[in-house]
Amino acid sequence: MSRARRSPRSLYYYCGVTLLASPQKKITLISTGGTIEKTYDEQEGILANGTSVLELMLGSLQLDGVVMTHIALMDRDSREMTEQDHEHIAQTVGTCSQSCEGIVVIHGTDTLSITGECIVRKYPELAVPCVLTGAMRPWIMRNTDALQNLVESFSVVKLVEPGVYVAMHNRILQFPGVVKDTKHLRFVKKES
Repeated sequence: MSRARRSPRSLYYYCGVTLLASPQKKITLISTGGTIEKTYDEQEGILANGTSVLELMLGSLQLDGVVMTHIALMDRDSREMTEQDHEHIAQTVGTCSQSCEGIVVIHGTDTLSITGECIVRKYPELAVPCVLTGAMRPWIMRNTDALQNLVESFSVVKLVEPGVYVAMHNRILQFPGVVKDTKHLRFVKKES
């Protein structure tokens, strides 16, 4: 006697999770430097940008469902960024949005909000999600938040609607109106 085979129950049935419709997402990663990429300069005795550790971080991740293009745009402490740098990042986001399904921007946290606002101003109807992320503590430190924020940004960019966001510390905030809370070291919505 043969029994009819039941179709398997969905992931949603068991835990309320819906699988993404597209198994592969084309994501552009734009790196600009910031604390997330700082390394220790032994000669100067300081943490500084100069040697990118992003490839090491990415190599340690399992990014199933992501086809990534990496653009190393600059390697700068965001406190040293100029208005032209923020405009250049925004322009790169606009150009890349025409050939991918999502964008992740690695950025220093001190001026991340300026770049986010610049992107929103230049591209108010951005056709894909753009997620900015960074770290409060460099990747080389034991108590770094770099990997957590990087992983979160790749998940968030696949799930949110088109727009500009910051994803850090298990929080997602949409621009405009996002600022860095320097007292609590996180991003928050600006109070009206």
